[in-house]
Amino acid sequence: MTILAPFLAQADRTPDRPALIDRHGRQVTFRELSRRAARLAQAWTGRGIVAGDRVLVAVPVSIALYAALIALWRLGATAVFPEPALGFAGLCQAAEATRPRALCAPRWLRALALTSQMMRRIPMRLSPSEDAAASETRIADSDHPALISFTSGSTGAPKAMARSHALLLAQHAATARLLDPGAQPARDLVWFPVFVLANLGLGITSVLPAARLGRPERANAAHLAEQMRTAGVTRLLAPPAVCALLCETPLALNTIFTGGGPVFPDLLVRLADRFPDTAVHAVYGSTEAEPIADLAAAKLTAEDRQAMLAGGGLLAGRPVPEVRLRLVEDEILVAGPHVNPGYLDPARDAESKSRDADGTVWHHTGDAGRLDRQGRLWLLGRHAARVGGLYPFQAEAAAHTWPGVRQVALVVLDGRGVLAIAGDSTRLVEWGLAARALGDIEVHPVPRIPLDRRHGSKVDYPRLLAMLR
Repeated sequence: MTILAPFLAQADRTPDRPALIDRHGRQVTFRELSRRAARLAQAWTGRGIVAGDRVLVAVPVSIALYAALIALWRLGATAVFPEPALGFAGLCQAAEATRPRALCAPRWLRALALTSQMMRRIPMRLSPSEDAAASETRIADSDHPALISFTSGSTGAPKAMARSHALLLAQHAATARLLDPGAQPARDLVWFPVFVLANLGLGITSVLPAARLGRPERANAAHLAEQMRTAGVTRLLAPPAVCALLCETPLALNTIFTGGGPVFPDLLVRLADRFPDTAVHAVYGSTEAEPIADLAAAKLTAEDRQAMLAGGGLLAGRPVPEVRLRLVEDEILVAGPHVNPGYLDPARDAESKSRDADGTVWHHTGDAGRLDRQGRLWLLGRHAARVGGLYPFQAEAAAHTWPGVRQVALVVLDGRGVLAIAGDSTRLVEWGLAARALGDIEVHPVPRIPLDRRHGSKVDYPRLLAMLR
């Protein structure tokens, strides 16, 4: 069984339902997407693509991208999906790490690839717009990996990660529990490509954002809101940076799912105030294990909020049923069928994998956490970023609620704990007093906190430290 099975079942069950609506309002039904992918697979079969081939997919997030992925999986090929936020450099890095047999890209990108020696070494060029006579090409029941993707690199060099069909199916099952709307119709604006794959298997229409996914903090909120209203969007799946922007726009939504970075309590309060009739969920996970925990904002109590303000960390909610979770010296370790067991380069496994005597592989998230008496997970921040007895989120979750604070990050500078704050610096004395109540840390004002290019939600620590020095 391959990751195509849930999608093909939906194409039979709901053939005329829109599967995807792109940034320009163009749409394709489940049946049309299935047929388009079948024709593409037939064309690539004629070009010589066979099961097991690695194909570097450099297609912008669009209907063409998902048709290409489905076509490759029909053939049993492996799609190499570079990190979009890293641009052409990420594309070259993906080519070097995986040595693909073919590059699938639009014409302009195939021309640009000629400027790179690494890209010129790829033997074959494929177009996402190729076509062949309608054909029901055999769907390979492949043991080959379905997808090779990459970690964000926010805490080190990006790592290539092969996802088997079984792993993607397990991730589909885990996310389906969160995303399945039941009998209620849903139409989602989806910022995360992996959740589009989940929606294709659930029969949910995905609207692809009219924005650059790699720089969410720069999205035009008015344009996004207009796109959502025009497309009839009922649910939003987006990083915190996008949710914060959309708090200023008039929208009617049933549900908001946010994650990809820390979801601080001040944002949850803003979302609750702006969308009082909307269910808000904060989802915690990683590239290697998605999802790990889920928090329904409506279940936050006054005691929970007070604990976050007092340095208790960031509540992430209950671990999902599919995951096994343990804490080792405060670090969060996870295992389960939807947790990736290793990296493409086995030498990288030692960085974040361990194995029990019974063969269970545990992924070390690099995040510190704790479990409360109710079995809920609290995030404390990066395990390696502890300052004295204080983890980043213990200070940052509290500081996000201080008057005049826009952004905040706890770092170690020359052996001292420093809380960098962007905001109204006239409140510096007030911030300093509040910081000393949390621990032995100093406050340094900065014009802004640099963030990762992937979701615009995680602190870019090397750039921040350079600003502070």
